[in-house]
Amino acid sequence: MTIERSVYGGRMPAGAGDLAVERHGIQPVPESNRYGKPRRLFTVWFAPNLTMSGVFAGTVGISLGLDFWTAFTAMMLGTLVGALPAAYLCTWGSRTGTGQLPLSRLAFGSGVTLPGVTQWLSSIAWDALIGLFGGEALAELLGWPFWLGALVVLLLQGAVGVFGYEALHQLQIWMTFVLGAAFLVIGVKLLSGVPLPVSGSLHGADRVGAFVLTSTISLSLAISWAPYASDFSRYLPRTTSRPRMFWFALLGMVLSYAWVQTLGLWGAKLFTDRTAAGVHGLLGGGALGAFGLLAIAAAAVCSNAMNDYSGSLALQAAGVRIPRPLAAGTAAGLGFLLVLWMHAADTTARFQNVLLFVGYWIPGFVGVVIIDAWLRARARKGAPIDIAAEFARPQPWWPAVAAFVAAFAAAVPFMNTSLFVGPIATALHGADLAYYVAFVVAVAVYAPLRLWAGRRTAVAPEASGTATA
Repeated sequence: MTIERSVYGGRMPAGAGDLAVERHGIQPVPESNRYGKPRRLFTVWFAPNLTMSGVFAGTVGISLGLDFWTAFTAMMLGTLVGALPAAYLCTWGSRTGTGQLPLSRLAFGSGVTLPGVTQWLSSIAWDALIGLFGGEALAELLGWPFWLGALVVLLLQGAVGVFGYEALHQLQIWMTFVLGAAFLVIGVKLLSGVPLPVSGSLHGADRVGAFVLTSTISLSLAISWAPYASDFSRYLPRTTSRPRMFWFALLGMVLSYAWVQTLGLWGAKLFTDRTAAGVHGLLGGGALGAFGLLAIAAAAVCSNAMNDYSGSLALQAAGVRIPRPLAAGTAAGLGFLLVLWMHAADTTARFQNVLLFVGYWIPGFVGVVIIDAWLRARARKGAPIDIAAEFARPQPWWPAVAAFVAAFAAAVPFMNTSLFVGPIATALHGADLAYYVAFVVAVAVYAPLRLWAGRRTAVAPEASGTATA
């Protein structure tokens, strides 16, 4: 117990602006250490999405052959659908004082190792997805080789991830204004000199398939925050308004993603494999171009620091007894190796493949934890959640793991990447419905298994007690 407390517990920030290293890991944050207002959820979910990965994702609809307005509609639909569960899960932080993967131990039990390790690996993949553009921007700005620009970006983000919760919140407050100004300038330049790509080349079923794929790519961006969601609200007081938390988080995600992906749609011909160079050319070089490149690098640091922080909690939740700051730094180091691989060949293909594959597991995870929370709330009959009591009431691990695996397996025929296209996706002219299928299957499999396993667990002690008597 002492070892676990020293690894999973530790120093917590005392309030807003306390930037000392947070050593506290997956243990619930006690009410005496809670602070903050729900409005800080807007900036913590707004600034990290003002990245060139979002811009690059926005170019996909045009590259598939859609016209601007069709691609825009698909993008907005996918963003909203993906952001809804992430914003909802964010409200669990103040109620439980617990991060998202650590909290999922209620549903997964010892089986949490599977989503925990998956989330940790996903955080490394996101480091590469976003660090790719940050490294390019810094290399373009300073005349460095790409590897050195990427290394500096990942070192900076690793440092912020090590400092932890409050450092992340303070950084995102400042970066909301800095990055907002940078992307506003990019938007003005697009409006003044780049024609809107109003025409597309697709028709009929091919157009529908491209619409669904574009929507799914946008959905994958937004829902990727779901396994992180309560990590950045776990220090908020229990009395914090849940509706306000939900709306601040939802608006932060939707507005930021809509903004940057719209820029990507508009300037799709500029923002190709050479995204950083495209921004520099759009801004005309000079001081303004340098500011744009610096903003891209800073955006990568902001977003990836979130990945490293949540990855450190996921690794602890999976049972790895490593201090949270060290786990955060390790994720950044491994992300550097992956970003070098992504930069070495066809960036467009590798970006889309990594983006989709790191998210296919998330809808199954979301379905499991939401059903578990709903059943637990029904058992409490309206009483406030007592997180210690809930952890003392574990569920069998196998229903959650079975549903998680079944959801991913069911999604495979619906997947569409350049590495693998499922037979159903092919029949649907490229439409990728894997995320939707995974969520539905997870709920359909987990709910009855969970209820059945729960009844068996309740009957077993009674039978045992009768025999003993």
